[in-house]
Amino acid sequence: MRTRRARRRTGLLAATGLLALLVALGARAAGVLDALERDTVDARFAVRGERVARDDIVTVELDGRTLGALGLRPPLPRSMHARVMDRLRRDGARLIAYDFQFIGPTEPREDRALIAAIRSARPVLATHDVDGPPLAVPIDARSAARAGARTATVGLLADPDAKVRRVAYGGRQSRSFAVEAAAAVASRPLPERDFPAWIDYRGPPGTVPTYSFVDVMRGTVPAARFRGKIVVVGASDPILKDVFATPASDVPMPGAEIHAASIATILDGLPLRSAPAVADVLVLVALALLAPVLSLGFGALKVLAGALAALAAFVAGLQVAFAAGTVMEATYPVVGLLLSAAGSAVVELRTTVRERERLRRNFARFVPAAVVDDVMSRTDGDLRLGGVTIDATVLFCDLRGFTRWAEAVPAATVIEALNRYLSEMSEAILAHGGTVVSYMGDGIMAVFGAPLEQPDHADRALAAAREMVGVRLPRFNAWLATSGLGEGFRIGLGLNSGPVSSGNVGSEERLEYAAVGDTTNVAARLEAHCPETEFQLLVSEATRALLRDGGDGLIGAGEIVLRGRQVATRLWSDERAR
Repeated sequence: MRTRRARRRTGLLAATGLLALLVALGARAAGVLDALERDTVDARFAVRGERVARDDIVTVELDGRTLGALGLRPPLPRSMHARVMDRLRRDGARLIAYDFQFIGPTEPREDRALIAAIRSARPVLATHDVDGPPLAVPIDARSAARAGARTATVGLLADPDAKVRRVAYGGRQSRSFAVEAAAAVASRPLPERDFPAWIDYRGPPGTVPTYSFVDVMRGTVPAARFRGKIVVVGASDPILKDVFATPASDVPMPGAEIHAASIATILDGLPLRSAPAVADVLVLVALALLAPVLSLGFGALKVLAGALAALAAFVAGLQVAFAAGTVMEATYPVVGLLLSAAGSAVVELRTTVRERERLRRNFARFVPAAVVDDVMSRTDGDLRLGGVTIDATVLFCDLRGFTRWAEAVPAATVIEALNRYLSEMSEAILAHGGTVVSYMGDGIMAVFGAPLEQPDHADRALAAAREMVGVRLPRFNAWLATSGLGEGFRIGLGLNSGPVSSGNVGSEERLEYAAVGDTTNVAARLEAHCPETEFQLLVSEATRALLRDGGDGLIGAGEIVLRGRQVATRLWSDERAR
């Protein structure tokens, strides 16, 4: 039976792990927690903290200070952009990536200045993906290529929460601004299969060295700040609406700095990469099945502790992997772990409750209901009552002549009579707080004062014995006579007090409560000695000495030298037990 229960428990744990795994995989396939997953990436950026930006990429921003100094509202005259391009070219910029769009003609003089600057600087120019040919510069320059520039889409790849976490390879017509700029200076190809790629933000807005547009235009920034560097020029004043949310900070970041961070990421070889899908799935499977596996060898509390430890280790591992450049899925493996841990805990608790209820029912057959809860509280996780040595009184009872009588009576009648007799005697024992240890045919062994201590165990045992002899036996014999089954029987009762070893014994397949020791042996010998006397009850001197009334009502019943002893044991009985 225990093996069957173990198989059922194992099956429930396996089903729990499989269900948790399927739920987590289903949630992953449906993307129901993708928003939370993105938040975990942001958290990993926050934990990693700021890092030093590349020293070969800077930004020039059209900020509020520029608009105030110039006293202008955007868009600025194109000649001003031309002056900035010329200044950066003369200062030795390696590449100018210009995040402003010049759409349609303006004043011819302004347009000519801009076209001349573009032809000299050969920058990367911003455009949007639109139907038709890409539009870069106006009027007599039909394409950016004819002006010596590259065009690239400046559209950013925003997630559903509007945060920019990755850079795309390109759009319908052009490569993305960052990819085009990186390709202009990179010494290796940039395969499209590597994109979209995580942007490795080094920190919040301002991490990339930044200079004001007006200062560059007026030539107040030292040329060394731009020499040999990639310079991204764009807007940062919020009025121009070119700022975006990123995982690097709660403060919106200018588009120019996002492009700069993206270019740096590409030139660094895309240091942040998503883990292979198979790795994420394998981690999910391992965590979803961890708790059920632990449950096979540990209890519910240890399983929960193990699951929490695994969760902490996994979270730490996520951060270590992130620092090393691998972005692993966090949410779905955690969901699998938590679901399986909760399910395993429920299975363990349910199994434990069922086992303890089974043990409760078993004890309730032998122990008074008032002490069952106390007994249960002393059992360990293996549902075993730990062995203890305790002072108690042991009672042995046997029905005289029952075996001979049973030989001449139908088996069904024997069982009926035996059950009625045992019920009568057991009720007397339980009524006085005793524990029925075992039935041995028509014999009974009981103990008072165990498994729970009872200071008055001797008084309880004597009161039960008197009731068994004076009330229960006559009632049983009367039933026999009424049923035409004979005139009845005599019984033998032996009581002895002293230390007993009390606890559950047996195997995993079967447990029984036991009270063993010399005290038990003496009680059994006293019961066996009753037929040699005129008494149905024999009480040892050890028991009489513990009676609170000093043994009032007891009479001497002689002495007996027990086997293995040299000193006689004085015996007592009751006048009504003759």
